[in-house]
Amino acid sequence: MGTHVIEAGFPVNSDAEFEAVRDIAASTRTTICGLARVVDQDIEAALDTGVEMVHIFVSTSDVQLQDSMHSTREEAKQRAVESVERLVEADVEVMFSPMDATRTDTDYLIEVVEAVSAAGTDWINIPDTCGVATPTRMANLVELVVEHADARIDVHTHDDFGLATANALAGFEAGAEQAQVSVNGIGERAGNAAYEEVVMAAESLYGVDTGIDTTHITAISRMIEDLSEVPVPANKPIVGANAFAHESGIHAAGVIENSDTFEPGVMTPAMVGARRQLVLGKHTGTHSVRERLEEEGFEPTDAEVEEVTRRVKDYGAAKNRVTIADLRRFAKDVGVPRSEEVHV
Repeated sequence: MGTHVIEAGFPVNSDAEFEAVRDIAASTRTTICGLARVVDQDIEAALDTGVEMVHIFVSTSDVQLQDSMHSTREEAKQRAVESVERLVEADVEVMFSPMDATRTDTDYLIEVVEAVSAAGTDWINIPDTCGVATPTRMANLVELVVEHADARIDVHTHDDFGLATANALAGFEAGAEQAQVSVNGIGERAGNAAYEEVVMAAESLYGVDTGIDTTHITAISRMIEDLSEVPVPANKPIVGANAFAHESGIHAAGVIENSDTFEPGVMTPAMVGARRQLVLGKHTGTHSVRERLEEEGFEPTDAEVEEVTRRVKDYGAAKNRVTIADLRRFAKDVGVPRSEEVHV
């Protein structure tokens, strides 16, 4: 699909994860990244997998330093610098994350940013680890880091308040060149910025050529849904079952005439490898019913369309899902003729 970087895993975590990262790194031309704490054992494990990029992280917020890392600010900064220097020496691309950056004292955050920048890191990632940023705050923080770093800027956003994609885009607007995302937004707690949302917003709303082949987005979403066993809600943007579905009579009539009337226009189903659906239910209008009847080979009169539509609405109002089989049954009951050429 043209994805720029794949962070394949945390090699030191287990033998199985080490082998997975190693195998992925050996089997693709995409830049493969391994995750590591600012710990020698982690870094060596990542390097041993053969990845082209290593992403190191250390907590910088006081609450995490005290109650998770059990470390001082100075110790965290020193370990960060030493780890960056080790990776620069190993001649791999380096990304550094001050974990929980959005809850970190700003002066200390800039102190760490300047130190790792001077040590030669290629990327500085700004993680909203606990999902507490707003787009304005995220943009302001990215702008501040850009002013104090020679490295390129990346953002990592969480969706605890439903703002992960918005915060990632705010990061881009403020000077970040990369965002960390996951297909279907899966991740810790409420998840991360969704791959499909960030890519399509960049492509369709900002007019950016990301280099991603977006026509595979729906297919990869379904694959990840199956493998992760995390269901995709029907109303999920871009990839949900209802993303390009229309039930309302006004909406269906509009999209039959011109899909731009009740779809974004700048994003079509074909762009993400999906199909538009005219859903039958209590809000369905005659335009949609006629379209579906004709697709099924029926040749209805206006009066027959009206009667079938009434039955569809009544059936849907009773909280029933109206299927194509139901539509065929209604058409048969009404006596709608079928074309002789159609064989079902």
